[in-house]
Amino acid sequence: MLDWLRRDPREVPRIEVEGRALPIVMRRTASARRMTMRLAPDGSEVRITLPRWGRSGEALEFARSRADWLASQLAALPAPVALIDGAVLPYRGAAHVLRHDPARPRRVRAEAGALHIGGPLDGLDSRLRRWLEAEARRLMADDLAHYCARAGQPQARLMLSRATRRWGSCAHDGTIRLNWRLIMAPDSVRRSVVAHEVAHLLHMDHSPRFHAALKSLFEGDIDAANQWLKREGRSLYVPFG
Repeated sequence: MLDWLRRDPREVPRIEVEGRALPIVMRRTASARRMTMRLAPDGSEVRITLPRWGRSGEALEFARSRADWLASQLAALPAPVALIDGAVLPYRGAAHVLRHDPARPRRVRAEAGALHIGGPLDGLDSRLRRWLEAEARRLMADDLAHYCARAGQPQARLMLSRATRRWGSCAHDGTIRLNWRLIMAPDSVRRSVVAHEVAHLLHMDHSPRFHAALKSLFEGDIDAANQWLKREGRSLYVPFG
């Protein structure tokens, strides 16, 4: 605790876990009744939510006391995928084999459980990411148009997000941001997030009215989609390159 007291208040606190110095991000909320902790989906930081009256020093000790749990969470992160012929990547909820042939066109083509891509190996990671983001934008734009029409709302502005904190957000000006990595999730899961954000166009909270609106908008099982994200969401942050 004394180390904490001597620390420069402008310095971001960190915790050493498995040889990695992870930043600790603290968020105080009025609704929190106790401290809770989780690891960012990409393993980049430790996030602690605490009550308004919570003390930063106690939050740091809380993280230190659960270093073993953090280590287990780090170990569960998806391993990096080397982008070579035969690599396996998720796309729309299914495993796809990467088929790279330098002699073929650079444009990615999804076909029969495979992602075909040509051109040189150098820059393949950026070409694949651009294609995935373009696919995300294409499908999410259709999803957004569908749910805005169901909600009786004008077409919302769509922006892709690379956030590591949330899958989607709805701004007060009606702009909806959606995480591009949802293109790797099953279609029903991706669409549930779009429906969730469109429901916020009607109710900017998580009140019973919001949940009733979401239930009327989304055709699938919202609880199953949420459970999938809780269980498998971290796998969408698989690093590749």
